[in-house]
Amino acid sequence: MDVRHVLGAAVLLALAGTAMARDLVVGLKTEPSSMDPQYHALTPNIQLSQSLFDPLVCPTADLALKPCLATEWKADGTTWTFKLRPNVKFSDGSPFTAQDVIFSFDRVPKVPNSPSSFKLYLQHIVKVEAPDPLTVKITTNEPYPLLPNNMGSLPIMSSKAAAGPAPEGKTTTELNGGDGMVGTGPYKFVSWKRGAEIVFERNPNYWGPKPDFDKVIYRPIGNPAARVASLLSGDVDLIEDPPTDDLERLKKDPKLNVISKASVRIIYVALDQHGDKTPGIPDANGKNPLLDKRVREAMSLAIDRKALVDRIMGGVATPAAQLLPYPMLGASAKLTHADKPDVNKAKELLKQAGYPNGFSLTLGTPNGRYINDTKIAQTLASMWTRVGIKTTVDAAAPPVFFKNRNDYAYSAYLAGWATATGEMSNTLNSLLVTPDKEKGVGTTNMSRYSNKAMDELVQKAGTTMDDKQRGALLAQASEVAMADYAMLPIHFEHSVWAMKKGLKFDARADQETLVQYVTVAK
Repeated sequence: MDVRHVLGAAVLLALAGTAMARDLVVGLKTEPSSMDPQYHALTPNIQLSQSLFDPLVCPTADLALKPCLATEWKADGTTWTFKLRPNVKFSDGSPFTAQDVIFSFDRVPKVPNSPSSFKLYLQHIVKVEAPDPLTVKITTNEPYPLLPNNMGSLPIMSSKAAAGPAPEGKTTTELNGGDGMVGTGPYKFVSWKRGAEIVFERNPNYWGPKPDFDKVIYRPIGNPAARVASLLSGDVDLIEDPPTDDLERLKKDPKLNVISKASVRIIYVALDQHGDKTPGIPDANGKNPLLDKRVREAMSLAIDRKALVDRIMGGVATPAAQLLPYPMLGASAKLTHADKPDVNKAKELLKQAGYPNGFSLTLGTPNGRYINDTKIAQTLASMWTRVGIKTTVDAAAPPVFFKNRNDYAYSAYLAGWATATGEMSNTLNSLLVTPDKEKGVGTTNMSRYSNKAMDELVQKAGTTMDDKQRGALLAQASEVAMADYAMLPIHFEHSVWAMKKGLKFDARADQETLVQYVTVAK
């Protein structure tokens, strides 16, 4: 046989093998806490549910809005009208209609024990109606410009598949097992083996462009070094957040493709400001030093943010002076540079506050949820100890950490927040506005901080339709919060993905690994 024919056949077989290899294996840094798409507003959960359940409006990689289940929308006073995409089917073949939207909105406040409730995205809504099967009318109690932005974070479930005898229909436990997991997204749910793998398959009824992969297998690999090892060995095709120490080596590897993008995720320290009793400070004579603004300022001045970014984050972050990077809407132009550290002033402020010898503090942190989270916490502990606040670190697996946080077990904790709407209102309404379950605000304000002046600015911004005016109000609210050292912004993460050569992914500012946008390079 002609050698050229043999070689040609081999090449064709190799190409055929490549064409048939339609599975994508993803190494996740954090396993989701639930498959219920409305249980926990947390990136590891959202990025999976967004591949199964479409929202009405989709955020692009840069958080602009594009049509999804809704093709158009408009406001008329306090009424928003959304026109729905025709001929859309759920993964079980049933038709998508306005009733599914009404069911999905109605379910959100009924989901019990939500660690970070999706009620945040239902603010000001008083009525949701369906004039016809392809129209949804949403009435708010006052003009609300952010409604379309918020729609990008609300997954639409099947009213038929997710129905059940519980107030919320199918329970979180049932959904975790796959019962009721029916959406209109590009993939459909197959299975979840906790700690091992999550499997999705391509949805044959999907209304949009067909994703490149027939099956997606997610493997939670919390240890960053283990994620890299899995990628290098070929066990996975793509990983989230490889260790910052390995980035230069990975970028030089001809078999890999490494991409990064500045994100809107703020890493911050929240400080308990609820009352004199606080769980993690045992030696302050029964007082809570964190109620004193001078103490909070001292803690901020003790932090060398630039050194932390350079040494711990390997430059894959930007020091933060507020909770959203400027010039995003509502970020203040006056807060573009973080304060320089001043150890002497920090010590003097502690002395003025009545703590000349400092006090002891336990800092809670997740281990593996954010880039270098435990290392950051340990570095902060060292910096605070240097000024007299003798700090120890309590690092826990993410599910344990979030439970502790929600049980108010920490006097201080390190966490992160990525704004889903691309403007400051989302961040402030979640993290710092006075908690109000009925209004759906302060849903992740576990420090229970409260500032009436800031609340009023955020509330006023929420009904201001003009973007420029709304941005000015939010910037003022940000300035009020930061002047009060309401919480301590540390840095904005830069997101990094590493993958096999031949794969492409449009890096996202919201840090979500959306597998429908992973493609085979042409």
